[in-house]
Amino acid sequence: MDIGLTVGDDLDRLAASPSRFDFCELGVGEPTLVPGEIDRGRLTDALNGRDLLVHLPYSQRLATYVPEVNDAIVGYQRRLLEAAGDLGAEKAVLHATSADRDDTEFREVAADQLRRVADAGREAGVEVVVENVGHQHAGLQLSVLGDLARETDTPICFDLGHAYMEGDNKAIKRFLRSHGDRISHLHCHDVRRRGDTHLPVGAGEVDYGLVESELSDFDGTVALEVFTDDETLLLDSAERVAKRLGVDF
Repeated sequence: MDIGLTVGDDLDRLAASPSRFDFCELGVGEPTLVPGEIDRGRLTDALNGRDLLVHLPYSQRLATYVPEVNDAIVGYQRRLLEAAGDLGAEKAVLHATSADRDDTEFREVAADQLRRVADAGREAGVEVVVENVGHQHAGLQLSVLGDLARETDTPICFDLGHAYMEGDNKAIKRFLRSHGDRISHLHCHDVRRRGDTHLPVGAGEVDYGLVESELSDFDGTVALEVFTDDETLLLDSAERVAKRLGVDF
């Protein structure tokens, strides 16, 4: 199991991040960090021997009602995935968003879009992992995401903080029990119901005991998504998660 760190779309932050992490998850896409335009030497120096994962654009919808737009979305994600694969990225995180998450008939379109992007990743040598963002207006609900991921044979990036914001610790437990076998990547941070998010692990209300009880055999990747550059807080969060998963960090 590898434990890494999300660093946004900032190569300087990547270079300054603690070297103890196994990988870094770098945000890519227009307008800030376009994979095909990244200086390879600078990226290699910033990684300093760590592996690379990427996060596909946060604001890009996965599915719309317009077929031509959907084709363009897949084409764009394909371009990013091919460039990310060329840089050596192992996984790419994709937000599960839709033009209308409550339209049950439209879910077939969302499933087709997910399948197409995941296939583009496979062709590029990058594992696409679809992330739950059901706490957001356009995000597919946890129950829908789990079914679509299983239907399309797409691995999941399970964000514990997002799941808590969507439905409390009960939602985390339900999802882990129903779809834990599909989870390839974890986003770990803490949150408070009042709206504080991406806190150091242990500073909020997420029950990380559920990771210990429901993911005892987990052997994927774990990315801390804690919004701080404080090395002590980052390393403490990593150690807390590693302890729950029964591994050393």
